[in-house]
Amino acid sequence: MTASWLATTAPAQGTNLAFGGLRADTSQPVEVTADALDVDQEDGTAIFTGNVVVGQGEMRLTATEVLVVYKPDRSGIDRLVATGKVVLVNGPDAAEAEKADYTIDSGIVIMTGDVLLSQGPNALSGEQLNVDLATGTARMTGRVRTIFMPENGSPEEDG
Repeated sequence: MTASWLATTAPAQGTNLAFGGLRADTSQPVEVTADALDVDQEDGTAIFTGNVVVGQGEMRLTATEVLVVYKPDRSGIDRLVATGKVVLVNGPDAAEAEKADYTIDSGIVIMTGDVLLSQGPNALSGEQLNVDLATGTARMTGRVRTIFMPENGSPEEDG
């Protein structure tokens, strides 16, 4: 008898997948909470540090530090750059990485550095995960590894 679980390594061109089971409303306000905030009026940045939580609708992003980059005309936030134990959660899916760069207007989050995506009992890992929150889709690239679990939730052993 063979094991009913499957571990594969996909080619470097990438793997397309659903992310979050639902689309995130990228037009909703972005809320950031943290232990501390430092603002630099000259370069138009703000740095949130310590237990940072970013929320926008159903989407949650947590990290050790989040750099907020404002638009050149200071009319709003252009990007959020999260570093240190980054976790992005949207609906039932969660992704972990060393860094995430979220462009607010486009709803695109680019996660890099030991990326791990969990979707229920299944997991995917790779070098980069591009998440489109507006469409609820993602693309994992760079030496992608996938583990699929059987319906009963545990791999069968050879007997």
